[in-house]
Amino acid sequence: MNRYPVWKYLVMVITLVIAALYTLPNFFGEAPAVQVSSLKTTTKVDSATVTRVEEALKAAGLQAEQVSLDGSSVRARFTNTDNQLKAKDAIQRALITDAADPTYIVALNLLSRSPEWLRAIHAGPMYLGLDLRGGVHFMLQVDMQAALTKRVESLAGDLRLALREKGLRHGGISRNGQTAELRLRDQASVEAVNNLIRDQFPDLQTRVEPEGSEFKLVASIKPEAVRRVQDQALKQNILTLHNRINELGVAEPVIQQQGLDRIVVQLPGVQDTAKAKDILGRTATLEMRLVDESAEARVAELSGGLVPFGSEKFLERDGRPVILKKQVVLTGDSLTDAQPGFDAQTQQPKVDLTVDAKGGRIMRDVSRENLKKRMALVLFEKGKGEVLTAPVIQGELGNRFQISGSMSTVEANDLALLLRAGSLAAPMEIIEERTIGPSLGAENIAKGFNSVTWGFIVIVIFMGIYYMLFGLFSGLALAVNLLLLVAVLSMLQATLTLPGMAAMALALGMAIDSNVLINERVREELRNGAAPQTAIQVGYDRAWATILDSNITTLIAGAALLAFGSGPVRGFAVVHCIGILTSMFSAVFFSRGLVNLWYGRQKKLKSVSIGTVWRPSAPAGRDVSR
Repeated sequence: MNRYPVWKYLVMVITLVIAALYTLPNFFGEAPAVQVSSLKTTTKVDSATVTRVEEALKAAGLQAEQVSLDGSSVRARFTNTDNQLKAKDAIQRALITDAADPTYIVALNLLSRSPEWLRAIHAGPMYLGLDLRGGVHFMLQVDMQAALTKRVESLAGDLRLALREKGLRHGGISRNGQTAELRLRDQASVEAVNNLIRDQFPDLQTRVEPEGSEFKLVASIKPEAVRRVQDQALKQNILTLHNRINELGVAEPVIQQQGLDRIVVQLPGVQDTAKAKDILGRTATLEMRLVDESAEARVAELSGGLVPFGSEKFLERDGRPVILKKQVVLTGDSLTDAQPGFDAQTQQPKVDLTVDAKGGRIMRDVSRENLKKRMALVLFEKGKGEVLTAPVIQGELGNRFQISGSMSTVEANDLALLLRAGSLAAPMEIIEERTIGPSLGAENIAKGFNSVTWGFIVIVIFMGIYYMLFGLFSGLALAVNLLLLVAVLSMLQATLTLPGMAAMALALGMAIDSNVLINERVREELRNGAAPQTAIQVGYDRAWATILDSNITTLIAGAALLAFGSGPVRGFAVVHCIGILTSMFSAVFFSRGLVNLWYGRQKKLKSVSIGTVWRPSAPAGRDVSR
């Protein structure tokens, strides 16, 4: 009657083994480390960088536990923070030869001490939030006025091109704050320009002001378009911040919008605040310029002579100088997509670029006039430009064109990623900065761990006293629930915060409630005179409907917190929802498996150890169970 088939016990054992394996990494702790990543997108971090780091450590007399290449960064792990700080200084001296123009970021970090065999099965510890691990918190204010000004400049340029294509005469377009002003001679011109703006520029609204015998048409962005521009600027800045923070190696950064024009950035585990501020404040812009093909430019490239008037000297990635014209053909703002691929004819790696309508018109005109000449893509970071590539224009270009030449597959992928990364849509300023030290985080971890531990112990003691052996089964099921909860959070690489630990403690109390319902149902059947085996079966079956109802309603509340909450509330909701799901497995499936294993094979079972069972008809104090 109360027997599990073998496959159910196999499910229990396999679940326990998997849960234990993925919970283990949380007990190994973290080691202080130094991370080396590229500051310039054109500087690569590879095995040669690993060798340079090892040589720098050896020269300084420092021994690292491990030096490895992890993605796009080199990580050196140490036994203590003293060696970590010394190693950082030694690596900086070896890799950064020019402090005014550094090419690498050398930052302090923390890495898991999990053994290699656990990492091989992708078992890693839970990420710890800022309040548990320590780190830095920034509040950034986005300059929305600059974003609107930039949008007006772009629209003014598009309008100028549209007027030229339609052959409409005007006295020039100038930007005045966040408006574009056109001077027109007569009313007919005003109506023609108004019609053009209405048809092709739905984001603009216009008004006409007479100026003597002429008219001034003032174009400004509509209020609904203003909100859209601000929203897009905020989203682009958040995306760009994600790309930059990846260089710091932060396991689970928190980057989210707050209000209409602010962004919250939390970097758990980052110890070097100065480096974090440096990364967040970086500005990167992309420009397309024509290569100066004149004889004077050739001489300047080869012999280092004077650069011709109207041109500038830049360096390519391999260090060779190239002279470019100062006039900017196109900026990265017009670029909408960049994807790596292979040329269908030559099978050589290439990068396919897509630009917007304005950029397509510019590229069409410029390429038609400069066939067989070179056009360079220049990346500007911290005011310094570097030529990414300078291919030859092979034909008339449009909205879609490709860059090909002597590049490898890896270089094509890197270039496409670089071009897609983009730059900040609007400047930002740090208006709030807060640092939480590792010691405070460790104290919070200790308090949270103690609350969960003591809560678990008190619950198990109470259940054992009140429900006897069934209470011990409930305690074991509760331990399995906690194990499953930690394992699932580790598998999902979720971020555990202090509210998350509070949700974990709450999950224990809610999980044991299911076992209380089951035990009371079994007691009720025993009071009604049912045989022990029948009481166990009916008790579990009847309790299941109540447990399911209560957990679903609680899960709905948790899902609402998860959907509409943010920050600490969301962290609480994640642990809360997972805890509900794991408790349903452990309280019903696992605890019944234990009961069936203990009592299921006893055919003539006379009593069960479930505490005191009082029958209404029995004399006071008579116990019919043991």
